[in-house]
This record gives sequence, structure tokens and C-alpha cells, in this order.
Amino acid sequence: GLQNVPGLLDLDRIWKEKAPEPESGRQEGEPVPTPARPTAGSVLQNVAALMTHAGRPELLATGLVAILDDSDSVLSATARARANDGSIAILASFSRPGNGADTAGVGERIVAVGSTLHRSLEVVLTPREDIESIATVNAIMLLLHTVRDLERARAEREEMQTLWPTEEIAVADDQAIVAGQMRELMTFARKVASTNVGVLITGESGTGKEILARAIHRFSPRADKPFVPFNCAAIPREMLESQLFGHRRGAFTSADRDSLGLIRAAKDGTLFLDEVGELDLDLQPKLLRFLESGEINPLGESAPFSVDVRVIAATNSNLEILVQEGRFREDLFYRLNVIRLAIPPLRERRDEIPALVHHFAARAASEFKKGRVRVAEETMEHLLLYPWPGNIRQLNNELRRMVALADADSVLKPSALPAQILRATPRSARATPGPEMAVPLRDKLTPTLWKIEREMIRVALTTHKGKVDEAARSLGISRKGLYLKRQRLGV
Repeated sequence: GLQNVPGLLDLDRIWKEKAPEPESGRQEGEPVPTPARPTAGSVLQNVAALMTHAGRPELLATGLVAILDDSDSVLSATARARANDGSIAILASFSRPGNGADTAGVGERIVAVGSTLHRSLEVVLTPREDIESIATVNAIMLLLHTVRDLERARAEREEMQTLWPTEEIAVADDQAIVAGQMRELMTFARKVASTNVGVLITGESGTGKEILARAIHRFSPRADKPFVPFNCAAIPREMLESQLFGHRRGAFTSADRDSLGLIRAAKDGTLFLDEVGELDLDLQPKLLRFLESGEINPLGESAPFSVDVRVIAATNSNLEILVQEGRFREDLFYRLNVIRLAIPPLRERRDEIPALVHHFAARAASEFKKGRVRVAEETMEHLLLYPWPGNIRQLNNELRRMVALADADSVLKPSALPAQILRATPRSARATPGPEMAVPLRDKLTPTLWKIEREMIRVALTTHKGKVDEAARSLGISRKGLYLKRQRLGV
């Protein structure tokens, strides 16, 4: 198919060695031996080659002829390339011998395969007239259409990644997406996971604190043991102690059975205390004693129990202010705050938004059986500009709502967004002065934008002394995005 002359000569030599000419002793009129039917393995190999060469029309056309030959469903098939000047080159062909009813077909059929820079590729075939052969040809045509759809989807995905460059996506067991600054936090979490020191995760509600806590557990030697999350603000204060430390039957009025409590339920694993700043002041000394000694004293028990549990705490409150106000014990704060991981809000991690949007849209489309739902570029712009006060949780819920209301295999247009997101505008001015450039407003748009991008990238790399990570962060894009732009712009 590539017209490689040395390869064709080599193929001809090997063919003659492996398939010699029939002996001359065959009598005149004796029928020519029927060639052996292709094996299932050869058919599958040809199908695999067809899918592998989906983006190369010449090889796709010759592969299609090979499959038609294997199927024995057509009388003849020819792969040909038609040049712009009207000339035709034959790439591959075959025809079945016979006469009469054996050569009866249902008419010639031309299948367009694709085109290259200077010519178009097509396959001309003559199906047999029996039903089974016609059905086989239709199945092969369906395979060709599927291969085209796969190639088209791959091209669209690559185009989308070029428009909205993202770093490699790491999908965890909890279907969390990790990119940008969150990836840096995950790298640091891997380092502290093997230790048993206290970790305090801070950040606004919905930023992904539990995702980070699960990552620490997953990277730790306790990964095969329980991970028990507990929201300290979700339980009434009078029930917190029994929920955490457990109780014996009859310890209080409604205690009609023994309860191990969450700490013993997380034995040898990890206990994640979310919103630890809401923990009652009377209960804080018992938590501190457990963190220091590893012992708990359930309600109604006369003797303490030793339990090996790692505690990871998280809060969206400022614990330093709570300590100053006397609402949180200082010694407990220092015990929890051995290593602090601060998760920035989503408005400070805008380079992660495109990857998150595509991930949440694909997951919602799979959940609601909506096929392949895509996000329009105009919609992505609005999603990037919105400040997201509810952070990742709000973004996820918004994408779920949009996909739930969308048609199957549709594109999410800006009209699907609520009014508050459509009204969002970019921040007006830079926080700090810096170099400026002027561009003529009557110039062409594309070269002008390229000129602006090129100069901004140069300034960022110069300012940060060639450090790619810091330059990308200052520009508000990912490292991979900066790499792609430098390639495209020649910086």
C-alpha cells in the first residue's frame, strides 16, 4: 500500500520460495485445486490491521480488500487511488474464477474509504447475490464505519486536549481526578504516608480534603485495612463520644446493644475526622489522650482498650483563631498539626478545571446513559471564569445537572448554564505591575494572539529563571499546556 519497491521485491522473492508454481504434470482439463479457506486467525489479523491503520486511508483500503477476500462474499474487489488529475492507481485487487451462476452478482458497489493530500481512496466490489454473502458484506461495511468513528473520536480528543491542555490524569479507586496543584499535594502525600505522624488537611468545603486523606491511606502500609471517614459536624454533640469511642449496653438510656465505635472500627487502619474544628470542647481531652497513648475508654467500660489507628484530621475553619478564642485546645491543635496540607480553592486552580469538566461530564454521561456528551468551547470558557464558591463539589453537581438534562450524544452549549455562571467575567486587572506590549487593533486576530502568547511565555520563563513549573503556574496553565504552546509558538 505504501508502494515500497524493495519491500515488494522481497515479498515476491519470499512468495516464490514458500508458494512454488504447481507441477507441470497436471493433465489438460484437470480442475485447478481449490485454495484452502483462510483460518479464523488470519481473518482476525486482517481485522486488527484494519483498526490499527484507521488513520491511513491507503492501508485501510488494502486491508478492506484483504478482509473481503477472506470472507469469500464478493466476486471481485479493487482498492484504487484516484488522483486530483483523474488518474487511477490500483493498490490491491482480486477476482473469483468461475462462470454462470457462480459469477452472478448484485451489481457493482463503490465504497469511499478516505483521502490523502493529493488523492482519494475507494474500494470497488461486486457482492455475490446470495443472502449470506450480502449480510457478510454489510457486516464488513459496519466494521469500516466503526473504525472511522474510532479514528474521528481520537482526532477530536487530540484536538480538545490541544485546545484545553491538561496533564496526565490519574484516576483513583474513588474516581477522583488529580492534576495541577492537586498532583503536587498527592506527591507530598505519598512521602508522608509511610510515617505515622499527624496530618491536618485544611481547605474550603468541597476542595477535595477527603480525596487527599484517602490518598494518604492508599499510599500507606495500612492500605489493606479500613478507611473510616467521620464528619464531626454531622452528629449531635451528645452522641459524639459514643460514636467515636463506643459504649457498652446499658451505658445510657438508649444503649440497647454494645457498640465498638468508629475508632475500634478503624483498627489498624485510618480514621478520617472531617470538620474537626466542630468537635465539642469537653470531648477534645479524650481525643488528645487517645492520640498520645493509643488508649480509649468506651462508655460503660471500666478498663481502657489499646487501639492502633492513624488519625487524619481536616477542617475548613481557622484552628489558630479557634485556639485564641478558647474553642479548641492548643495541645490538641499541635498534636494534629504535625504536617499540614493546605488545599487551595478551585478558583486558584483554574488549570485543573478543563480536566475536571471532561471527567465529570463523561462520568455523568455514563451514569445517565447519555452516550458521548461533549462540552463546547464557549461553555468551557464560562466554566473557567466562574469563581466556584462551592469548589469541586459544586462543579461536579453542575455538570451532573447539565448532562442529566441534555440529549444523548449532544454538545453542552452555554445555554445549558445557569445565569450566575453566564454572568461571570474575568478579573479586570493585574495585581502587580509588569511589562506591557501594544498591538494594533486592526491586525489579524490569530497572529496577534500568537504574538501575545509568545511574549507572555517568554516573560514568565525569564521571570522564573527558566523554571517551567513556576512559569506555567504564573500563566494559569498546566505544565503540559505550556509545553504544547512552546512547541506551537516556537518559544
